[in-house]
Amino acid sequence: MTLFTRVQRISFGDCDPAGIVYYPNYFRWMDETFQAYLAERADGHKALCERLQSRGFGLMEATLAFRSPGLEGQTITYALTEIIWSSRSFELTYRATDGDRLLLEGRERRGVFVDRDGRLAAGEVAALRDLLV
Repeated sequence: MTLFTRVQRISFGDCDPAGIVYYPNYFRWMDETFQAYLAERADGHKALCERLQSRGFGLMEATLAFRSPGLEGQTITYALTEIIWSSRSFELTYRATDGDRLLLEGRERRGVFVDRDGRLAAGEVAALRDLLV
């Protein structure tokens, strides 16, 4: 199942000296996919934070499994495939492909961060879930 897709063109500057995508770019593009999803579904990260009185939907954990290299000139598709909700965090899963070829599978765990007792803490995610689902 796919919830959202975003196209990414790989440029020369995205690659390392071996000519393949420098791996931190995949993490950046994964985040850009999440931000584009929020923009399409609910006017974006900032508007959602204001609505939910949150400081942000912060990253708690991220992993990528590299399956095939991305190369300069390719146009790849990032797909947000699933969101798994729990009480204080949510997990997003991604796939990036070049046509039928799988480049990577990724996962992020995020929280809805709020100010609590003068500190930043993970708050309940139910209100965000209700706005996005």
